[in-house]
Amino acid sequence: MPSSAPSALPASKPEKPGKAAIPLGLAAGVVALVAVLLIPLPAGLPVAGHRMLAILAFAVVVWITEAVSYEASAIIITALIAFLVGTAPNIQNPAVEYGTSAAIGMALTGFANPALALVAGALFIAAAMTHTGLDRRIALLTLSRIGTSTRRVLIGCVAVTIVLSLVVPSATARSAAVVPIMMGIITAFAVDKRSNVAAGIMIVVAQAVSIWNVGIQTAAAQNLLTIGFMDKMLGQRVTWADWLVAGAPWAIVMSVVLIAAILKLMPPEANEIAGGRETIDRLLAELGPMTGPQKRLMCVSVLLLLAWATEGRLHRYDTTATTYVGLVLLMLPRIGVMTWKDVQSRIPWGTVIVFGVGISLGTTLLTTQAGKWLGEQVVLHTGLDSLGAVAIFAILSAFLILVHLGFASATALTSAMLPILISVLTTLPGEFSRPGMTMLLGFTVSYGFLLPINAPQNMVCLGTDTFNARQFAKIGIVLTLVGYALMLLFAATYWRWLGWI
Repeated sequence: MPSSAPSALPASKPEKPGKAAIPLGLAAGVVALVAVLLIPLPAGLPVAGHRMLAILAFAVVVWITEAVSYEASAIIITALIAFLVGTAPNIQNPAVEYGTSAAIGMALTGFANPALALVAGALFIAAAMTHTGLDRRIALLTLSRIGTSTRRVLIGCVAVTIVLSLVVPSATARSAAVVPIMMGIITAFAVDKRSNVAAGIMIVVAQAVSIWNVGIQTAAAQNLLTIGFMDKMLGQRVTWADWLVAGAPWAIVMSVVLIAAILKLMPPEANEIAGGRETIDRLLAELGPMTGPQKRLMCVSVLLLLAWATEGRLHRYDTTATTYVGLVLLMLPRIGVMTWKDVQSRIPWGTVIVFGVGISLGTTLLTTQAGKWLGEQVVLHTGLDSLGAVAIFAILSAFLILVHLGFASATALTSAMLPILISVLTTLPGEFSRPGMTMLLGFTVSYGFLLPINAPQNMVCLGTDTFNARQFAKIGIVLTLVGYALMLLFAATYWRWLGWI
């Protein structure tokens, strides 16, 4: 039986029972919280907003240091909002406090956001893929069509990633599905685990997942969180097809750059892998014919793709609604492919909790006017208001790429930074598309190219012991520099033509 779908967040560190010293990162987070609270209240910033900035500082420190698990940090943040905001004067009526009941409602508002429902639905689909083994079959079939020379295997890795990105809405689940297959092929081909061939294959798997997180809206949780913030803070969103039209061309070019970088910087020892075709055929034969559940899941997946791609064109139903129709079909007796018992152990519920609290954090920064105040300060002290749209994108995207070096979770990065950047965008003068710029900044959140720790899929591949962090960074530097330059080129031409900037 295939293994269960992994979390969209890095694995939480086990918490040991008994007496233990307080983690240094947690202590640093508390210090950051208290330090911001002790700063005299700035003009124009409500007390509740001031306290939310302190909570944001705590969250950023704890997330960067991974002092506690992401799930535990989400619960701590909820409690902090309940008591710190709950005891602050109400912005509308300063004579009374918000009250802990209203504040806990603010802390849980993210759980009513459609983006959270879509993330949960995506995790269900990923679980269905691993439960039925359809993801493994798709990967092997794709590889069998590409060929088995070294260059073609690398191209096949990218092709598998693209196909699975369309039907498996979890970056970590995709890498976890592909890695065992590629390791099996490496072993069957009698390729040395520490060779450039093996290293190149695994680095391509990890980096291609990050690249196609940009190209496809439903490919990663951070994309759905971006959509949720757009909906809540801007009152607008982009459709699945609009995201694909904007992001896929960049991802296609970057896929070519990835393969070229691997071949140039880590040249394979051999151009042909002996017995490659026979190995893939044998693995496919071991799977046997396509099962009934796999056929039904494939049908539902294709229908969902069609529904997502035609939103706003052939029908008015959003991605979340159509996804849940698909889930109903997957769980119906006799028609479906899994039961609740099959699903519950395969869903990373901690991801759902972190996602909901992440949306709540961003939303509460908005409702307490903290985001607006911080956005005004950024504009006032950086001169962004005197720049054109492309220059603004260049600065803000570079900021996100650099900050990502400190984060192991793109979801946490999005929760902490995107509400602030949206506030900056709404404060800036000039005529440019705020939703479009937000989507493009959401693209740069997926830049987990430099360090293995910067994305869960990188760590999954690193665990194969086929490459080291230095080899990964050598390719990652090229992808980051070329990807950033390519985004600026797209911003000045293609994305401007589409009206997104």
